[in-house]
Amino acid sequence: MSEQSGKSVVRSVFYVSDGTGLTAEVLGHALLAQFPGLNARELRLGGIDSFERLYAAVDQVKSAGEADGVPPLVFATLVHEEWAQALEALDCEFFDLFDMFLGRMEGALGQTSHRLMRDPEDVVAVCDLRARMEAINFALAHDDGVTDARLGEAEVILIGVSRSGKTPTCLYLAMQHAVKAANYPLIPEDFDRGRLPPALSAVRDKLFGITVAPQRLAQVRSQRRPGSQYAALENCRQELEAARAMMQAENIPWVDSTALSVEELSAAILKARGIKGCG
Repeated sequence: MSEQSGKSVVRSVFYVSDGTGLTAEVLGHALLAQFPGLNARELRLGGIDSFERLYAAVDQVKSAGEADGVPPLVFATLVHEEWAQALEALDCEFFDLFDMFLGRMEGALGQTSHRLMRDPEDVVAVCDLRARMEAINFALAHDDGVTDARLGEAEVILIGVSRSGKTPTCLYLAMQHAVKAANYPLIPEDFDRGRLPPALSAVRDKLFGITVAPQRLAQVRSQRRPGSQYAALENCRQELEAARAMMQAENIPWVDSTALSVEELSAAILKARGIKGCG
């Protein structure tokens, strides 16, 4: 009987990686959370760095499918394409997380990825998965000022004009460091009032500003709304100047993200706010 007919079918879910498997597990958890009725049996298979371990993983996935009577879900971060293909060939629902993103990144960067296996010493230290998941859910719930609820629980609240890089930085802080990060946009109405949004007055000590070069902001905004006043260079310049003036007047620390990677930007935020985080 299927899940649609009323009976809850157990579905095996595997997170497979040559590293810790944490990245696959975090993203897999975030996706599975959208299906609260799913009765999942989850298993992380990390350290798949030899054919013997790959074969053992293949055998586990195959056996689980036979036992459950439904194809398992497999979330994988494997640098070797042929290893990923070995799993994909099984009777399973296979999600190659590297393949989903690398092709697009190669196009954006104009480079071919090397698919190098990471040195174990370079793998980010694993902290409590529950803390990471809570941080990710918090970041998504408090993206772009959607809600003021529980804003006081945030460890840091990023502010800045629209499309200045707040959202990806919050998600990175959550995924890599288990930091509860929210973000709140500064809009023209705030500049006209000359004050921060009212919702931020009680959490001033958690605010951190992000700014960016006007040319870069115009480029990013043009991808979303080409030819609009929103993306016009002069409008971007005016918004950024107003935002910086407000941050300085309110004594809020800020950083220019133009030349920084998300890793560097996150490190600067953690240091400036004295947040230890995880990893």
